[in-house]
Amino acid sequence: MGLISFLKNKFGKKKEPENQAKTEVKQEGQPQKEPVKEESSHEKYITGLDKSRIGFTERLNRLAKSNKTVNAEYFDELERILIEADVGVNLTLELIQETVKESKAQGIQDPEKLNELLIDKMFVSYANKGGSFDTDIKFAKDTPTIIFLCGVNGVGKTTTAAKLAHKYKNRGKKVLLVAADTFRAGAVEQLTFWAEKVGVDIISKPNCDPAAVCYDAMKKSIAENYDLVLVDTAGRLQNKKGLMDELRKMVSIIRKFIPEAPHESLLIIDANTGQNGIDQAMVFKECCDITGIIITKMDGTSKGGIILSIRDRLALPVKFIGLG
Repeated sequence: MGLISFLKNKFGKKKEPENQAKTEVKQEGQPQKEPVKEESSHEKYITGLDKSRIGFTERLNRLAKSNKTVNAEYFDELERILIEADVGVNLTLELIQETVKESKAQGIQDPEKLNELLIDKMFVSYANKGGSFDTDIKFAKDTPTIIFLCGVNGVGKTTTAAKLAHKYKNRGKKVLLVAADTFRAGAVEQLTFWAEKVGVDIISKPNCDPAAVCYDAMKKSIAENYDLVLVDTAGRLQNKKGLMDELRKMVSIIRKFIPEAPHESLLIIDANTGQNGIDQAMVFKECCDITGIIITKMDGTSKGGIILSIRDRLALPVKFIGLG
């Protein structure tokens, strides 16, 4: 889970908890034997998060080495490190206050021990903020499982749809990609390319109403017994009412076939977005009943605190992390 992985593993240990989400999926090359593929995926995941993990832990370690004891200035610097890591001001203040309180109660004056206490507080904060802690996809028992992918422009929705299709096809699922981004130049062609490369089916109607594409996709998925339907929607700004209403219309069409669908509505956020990602999530959550977050491009940023901010403000789990 990115930031949470290194939080729980204490300053960059390489071993990852068994239940952490593994999100990076190979898209090229011939299928390998399962044990080899899993090892490669794990190594790629760890390497991809190095920028965020090492950047944060190195700053903590440098701070600890440059101070023999803990004082007010030390906590001020910890506060700055957290804010610059995109943890968010309110959550940062909460974490610092809790760390100060407990460090005084335990008589902690050693900077390294204090840093470990802060790491514990960060992990506990994520775990205790309410909402689901489940990072797995909720599969329906008797109908196709519908996953609705949404977000602003340029966050990697189409690439994410392809990665998820690859992931679950390799788990034996019958997958249908839905090209509901019907008007962006090249969007349908891009998803069609990935469908062919991954080896899954796709349904598309270029330049048509996205809701009509969803209608056809639902009919096909039910008639042909698909396990998983991934709906790739067009990018839209969260402040554009007409485009947000279009999302509501697509959801309404889907629910005419399966009332409890979409089973997952996942908001995709670029890790480089920072705290603006919180604003995006709040609006999309009202529109689409978002069930989880996918954070993309984590290998391109030294900041991972947005994961904690989202959990703190919205009580939403980060389902997947995208690299590359």
